[in-house]
Amino acid sequence: MITIQELRFEYRKNKIVLSTVDLTIAKGSICGLLGKNGAGKTTLLKLICGLLFPKSGKCSVFGQDPSSRNPEFLRQIYYLPEEIYMPNMSVSQFHKAYSVFYPNFDDLLFLATLDEFQLSKTQLLSDLSYGEKKKILISFGLATRCPLFILDEPTNGLDIPSKVQFRKLVAKNIQENQLLLISTHQLHDIEKLIDTIIILDAGEVVIHSDINEIMHKLSFERHPEVAHLNYLHFENDLSGYKVMRQNLTNEETNIDLELFFNGVLANKLKLKQLLGTRQ
Repeated sequence: MITIQELRFEYRKNKIVLSTVDLTIAKGSICGLLGKNGAGKTTLLKLICGLLFPKSGKCSVFGQDPSSRNPEFLRQIYYLPEEIYMPNMSVSQFHKAYSVFYPNFDDLLFLATLDEFQLSKTQLLSDLSYGEKKKILISFGLATRCPLFILDEPTNGLDIPSKVQFRKLVAKNIQENQLLLISTHQLHDIEKLIDTIIILDAGEVVIHSDINEIMHKLSFERHPEVAHLNYLHFENDLSGYKVMRQNLTNEETNIDLELFFNGVLANKLKLKQLLGTRQ
């Protein structure tokens, strides 16, 4: 679905944001795009959507160049940015005005999702909080049934119950013919949702791996001390230490996404050698 080859982007001379990015992302997955501030996550999402143009290299989505902004291409993607703008109208008017651009829009799903978020189609968008507006746009995005659904920091502004509801709604409604690409710093919000991880650092892809592969090759454990352990990375917590080690027993443990992310950034070469980075 998405094929990126030697992609390079810079906002100005000597300010390289993405350097030689190579990626292939297939449909049927929920992919987490992770990285520190300034790693290039939002820039990559905008390049995939055709909102920015690469300095060099190629980006193909559905076999098309996103920068052409072909209407047929645009009907197949839904992008929810972190910073949002909504027109001065009711939820119902928004629904009527914008759903026509998406041929597979599911009106019943939109209304059902609004209900799950305890929102009404009669409400005025201007009266809603930032988090409530996010819920409207998440509901709308799910209802588009677009093959490519891109979310940039979708849980920012959501309270804890709404974050739980977000995970349930995504897990329930994303279909096998869709690709959901989520960029976030809120790792706990997507830990049990994603099946693929991409980690960007300094404008390059450091890791691109399946969750199952990570759990097969790495072990995530808790120990009272670490001096005797052959670890890849560890962090203190109130009960002792969270430890990431190479899995030598073939017994899978649940991934600790925050520990894994920090471990990758601290030991990039070692983790790349252990996991590999698929293109």
